[in-house]
Amino acid sequence: MFNVTPEKEAALRRQMESLRIHEADLRERFIRGSGSGGQKINKTSSCVYLMHVPSGIEVKCQRARSQSLNRFLARRELCEQLRERIEGEMSKRQQAREKIRRQKRRRSRRQKARMLDEKRKQGEKKALRGRVDPD
Repeated sequence: MFNVTPEKEAALRRQMESLRIHEADLRERFIRGSGSGGQKINKTSSCVYLMHVPSGIEVKCQRARSQSLNRFLARRELCEQLRERIEGEMSKRQQAREKIRRQKRRRSRRQKARMLDEKRKQGEKKALRGRVDPD
């Protein structure tokens, strides 16, 4: 059905069954993608729009060039989003996004002062590690 290995397809089927996602509950449309790609992307409808009617989750996937692979990836993304909603945990992608956001966040004055104080103490400690005179 999809342009992937039988093992990956079987794993997706098991995942969908465990989350109680039925093909009948999915609304699938093929649309032309957006972004770079020029004439090819403007002519072909390889982008997959998938909606899970009971939960209202919508997924749009245009990562791959082939429609069948995008269908597979869209279903996998849908499973991930539904699992996230059920279990209440953040997906790996959200965790990575949150980590970058934390790294970019500016430090408070107190944090900066504490960090600089620690650096000064470390520098003083290292300054004492000089050579010992034999005198």
